[in-house]
Amino acid sequence: MGNLPWMVQILILAVWMLAIPTAAGACFRPALGAERRKSGNKLLFFWVSGQMLLWGVFQLICVPLVLLEREFGLVVKLFGIAAVLLAVCGVVLSIMSVRRQGSLRVLASADSERFFSKGKAWLWILFAALLLLQLVQAVRLAYRDGDDAYYVAVSTITENAETMYQKLPYTGGTTEVDIRHGLAPFPIWIAFLARVSGVRAVSVAHVAVPLLLIPMTYGIFYLLGKKLFAKRERFLPLFLIFTELLVIFGDYSFYTVENFMIARSRQGKAALGSIVLPMLFLLLLTLLERMQENQKFGVGNWILLCCAILAGCLCSTMGAFLLCMLLAVTGLCAAVSYRKWKVLVPLALCCVPCVCYALIYVLM
Repeated sequence: MGNLPWMVQILILAVWMLAIPTAAGACFRPALGAERRKSGNKLLFFWVSGQMLLWGVFQLICVPLVLLEREFGLVVKLFGIAAVLLAVCGVVLSIMSVRRQGSLRVLASADSERFFSKGKAWLWILFAALLLLQLVQAVRLAYRDGDDAYYVAVSTITENAETMYQKLPYTGGTTEVDIRHGLAPFPIWIAFLARVSGVRAVSVAHVAVPLLLIPMTYGIFYLLGKKLFAKRERFLPLFLIFTELLVIFGDYSFYTVENFMIARSRQGKAALGSIVLPMLFLLLLTLLERMQENQKFGVGNWILLCCAILAGCLCSTMGAFLLCMLLAVTGLCAAVSYRKWKVLVPLALCCVPCVCYALIYVLM
């Protein structure tokens, strides 16, 4: 792939970062509520949920191969095949859904058209301008921090040496498998993108990943805002603009969430705090809404929740503990509030991957 023209490499990278996750996310079409299925937000939902699905599958494939000390090329083959199959399944489900409906509906909904006609378009323009500013600065001011000496080096070594967590990123010397970091192989996912596209791992980490994850973060907050301001949608752009201002002026410490999102988005901890946790809040809020309205939280929603849990484990070993705590607290509050104790069973099942990875970490 390294011999391809740079424009072709960028196109391949865009396909793997945008098109394939969106197509795979169409597998969660049944998880969409009736209201959202009629709106133009489904492509955004498919993109985000598809990325959760692909991250979850990557975690299931990569961690066993890391522990078995297999070569990186096997991860590329297995995950590449799985991702393409999931994307094909999503496209097939979408075609079947369109045929059942009898016609292809336009993506822009009447609700959004009415919203923009109320003179709030300038707020969305301001939101887009602030987002563009963050993307430009995230790339233009890309800098090395202490963790880069490990995480980006791991991606580069994996791309070139075919080994995963068996070489010291500081010196390049051979070592035993790093179990702690091997259980959260987010840098290996970056190396996968570099391998399939031909773009250098360091360029993927410092340029492509921020351009992907920062808009995805605001996409999740947009979906959250649609729920929080369902009856006052005119406040949605203000909500997003104030969120952007908090991010832009939140770099008062090296360890803030805002710093991770803008300056360190190539690291798994940033994806955990900026993407996976907000996505879990969105799914759990949907769960509570369904319980309050005595509606069913479908199988697709539970699968997506489990994928988000696996994605959190991919991002950080600490994610396994944090996500279990979040599900436990939410489940207990929901069970007590709505007198529906059965919800604890599927929530506990969603925690099984976290428990397994935590046990592997403790035992090994």
